[in-house]
Amino acid sequence: MVRSALQPSASAIGKGPRRNALLVPAASVVAGSALSLLPIVAETGWAPDFGFLVLIGWRLLRADAWPAWWSAPLGFANDLITGSPVGQSIALWSAVMLMLDLADRRTLWRDYWIEWLLAAVLVLLSETFDWRVAAWSGAQVPFSSMIPPILVSIVAFPVVGGVVGALDRWRLGR
Repeated sequence: MVRSALQPSASAIGKGPRRNALLVPAASVVAGSALSLLPIVAETGWAPDFGFLVLIGWRLLRADAWPAWWSAPLGFANDLITGSPVGQSIALWSAVMLMLDLADRRTLWRDYWIEWLLAAVLVLLSETFDWRVAAWSGAQVPFSSMIPPILVSIVAFPVVGGVVGALDRWRLGR
């Protein structure tokens, strides 16, 4: 089921995708990025990049939710919202979309555990990339301070995946 899922079926009168159903994935990624604006005070960073988790959730749920090139504008929005160096999320998210395209071509099937493992590897790569960019910028951050956001992101991914699945059912009118 690819883009044909967005076309209303003849047998279901009044049923079908919501208006602007193609924009829901992108809007949910931006909303996930905006969660970093919540006034949560912590001595160390522990909060995951929810925009990135929502992006992975949508990409693993529906490869056809948006074209791969949308990762660049969504990454730019994430950079502006979270205060990351401009281009960091653009490069990372584009690379992740290409990696997931490659994974789709190499695997015949995936189940819940494989997708969770794939998301965990991508979160680890993302946080390591963020750590390296911070080191290149002159920050003296030990890698041990990156372990809490990595663990929280891995544990939070199934919840984010459930939210993405509920959003997908809502946008398709099911």
